[in-house]
Amino acid sequence: MTKVIVQGKARGLVLKTNNPINFLGAVDKQTGTIHDKKHDIFEKSIKDSVLVFPHGVGSSVGAYTIYSLKENGTAPVAMICQKADLTVASGCALANIPMIIVSSDEFESIENGKELEVDTESSNVLN
Repeated sequence: MTKVIVQGKARGLVLKTNNPINFLGAVDKQTGTIHDKKHDIFEKSIKDSVLVFPHGVGSSVGAYTIYSLKENGTAPVAMICQKADLTVASGCALANIPMIIVSSDEFESIENGKELEVDTESSNVLN
């Protein structure tokens, strides 16, 4: 069951990780690149991606990092998570980035590198 957290429509290539993301500590606001050497998407850019990850972790200041990513033109076009945490939800709301929550089965079915459209106004949110 898909749950809309922040409405919107976006299309991009999926960048997927099974690890939580700490936006404040792991993401370069200027480039959108993951700079946490311990993260499995280290050195990958989240810019213009449909970012798929379980949930965010870390300080609530991470919401401002998401907003800064949007202001710098380095943000994902949409985010898909398994659970809504305050940092990511508020960051997406501030930055007007579509965000949805999906079930474990839906999460598992999303393929890294595939083009995906998120449209919260459609009956089929993921296309």
